Amino acid sequence: MVSTSRFNETNAKAELWFTLLICGEKYPIISNLEFSGLITAFTNLNEKDIISKIKIILNKDPNFFQYILKIIPINFVCITNIQIISEIVETHYKEFIKENESFKIKLNRRKHEEIEREAFVKIIAKRINNKVDLKKPDIVVRFEILGNFCGISFLRSKDFLKFKCRTTSN
Repeated sequence: MVSTSRFNETNAKAELWFTLLICGEKYPIISNLEFSGLITAFTNLNEKDIISKIKIILNKDPNFFQYILKIIPINFVCITNIQIISEIVETHYKEFIKENESFKIKLNRRKHEEIEREAFVKIIAKRINNKVDLKKPDIVVRFEILGNFCGISFLRSKDFLKFKCRTTSN
């Protein structure tokens, strides 16, 4: 999932398409979302490899991105249903969180206020048998609820990219 400033989605899509080509993706699939300032990309490449390659690009040229503000890899997508979400987390968290590592949960909701934040966090946290650390977790289990869809990410701080805003909306 990629964020940009409102009304710059087309520019961010072009920037992302070009970036994914540089990273080795032959056929990037980039789509708008119904949410202003957000776009998505599907790639066959490993998301951690893409982030590493983008970091190399940014080390050479810190101003490479003019429209992309944030890149968040999404590991799983499902419908926004707490039972399905919690089953995905319980089934897959050990692939991302080692036994001795800590975690915290981050929830972003857009057009879906029916899920109550505190109850959601408690339900998900019960499914993960690791220590919670709200200040310096090893892994952030991030949920991006976008209406009827939910993106689930298991992220280390190095696994996503956030940039300073360099453009203004048209």
